[in-house]
Amino acid sequence: HISEKKFREVLRYFAKDFTADQTADLTHISRVTINRLYAQFRLRIAELLGGNGKLGGEVEVDESYFGARRVRGKRGRGASGKTPVIGLLKRGGKVFTQVVKNCTKEQLMPVIKGKILSQTTVYTDGWKSYAGLVLNGYDHYRIHHHENEFARGKNHVNGIESFWSFTKRRLAKFNGIKPDYFVLYLKESEFRWNHGQQDIYHVLLTDFRQNPLSKVL
Repeated sequence: HISEKKFREVLRYFAKDFTADQTADLTHISRVTINRLYAQFRLRIAELLGGNGKLGGEVEVDESYFGARRVRGKRGRGASGKTPVIGLLKRGGKVFTQVVKNCTKEQLMPVIKGKILSQTTVYTDGWKSYAGLVLNGYDHYRIHHHENEFARGKNHVNGIESFWSFTKRRLAKFNGIKPDYFVLYLKESEFRWNHGQQDIYHVLLTDFRQNPLSKVL
């Protein structure tokens, strides 16, 4: 139960990517209330992203792993204690992310086919799970990182790798995220990346005016 003025103040700090602790200190509102509002902001963002359509043109596809920096056992693909995520980035356009159980072909291919239009040009690294994209109607180009190859003309996945770097940098400031909430933070990063040239505060405020927050509480 806060005033509209205070609500806007909280939303402004959220849009600037302040943590809940920082916003609580600046607004003199309890951390519990800020956490509740932040959670609802992230839920609304996930809803807004749900309406995005399929990607076409030129699309980069890659996977990444999120979790503690130091985890015993295998590193990279298959590392224990990590959350695998597939990312699809339309060059000059938006990114889409989805948490998957693992990075097998059985997990990745349905996401690709469900989110990328046929006859699209797809760029990936040399991971074996991407084999068969041509048979599924895509123009497929690979870059082989294990051969110290990172770009060959238009053949690269630098765009989606930039998104991974952006996301991991911003998530690090939260000093650990509970697994149940990870997907909301991930989708928030996706939203921020896709609206990088826009005023996120006004994007969200416009949506809240049309669909008051009370409707999703």
